[in-house]
Amino acid sequence: MKIFDLRKAALESEEGETVLGARQTGSHACYMIYGRLAPGEEGRLVRPGAGHEEIVLSAKGGLSVSGYFTGMLPEGSALHLSGDQECRLENPGETDAVYIIAGGHAEGGHH
Repeated sequence: MKIFDLRKAALESEEGETVLGARQTGSHACYMIYGRLAPGEEGRLVRPGAGHEEIVLSAKGGLSVSGYFTGMLPEGSALHLSGDQECRLENPGETDAVYIIAGGHAEGGHH
């Protein structure tokens, strides 16, 4: 077992997010993305891609979402995307927002 400090990795990243996936775990079945958006930051694209699904959780602060789903994603709420469904995230708040994306293969989408 290994513990991964995703918050630290995201803070050190220029993109503001980090992926915990096959490279770190050896698993091709699932992955997790930890990211943050600064106040007013916008345009973070979320798109699982063919054969994949993702659940986007607003872990800290609310997120404004546009695209396949348009509206507010309050803290503690999640949305589900599959395949080519996409949306963009924006932080309308005055403090950093944190999101977590859990993804994996969709039914019939195994490689």
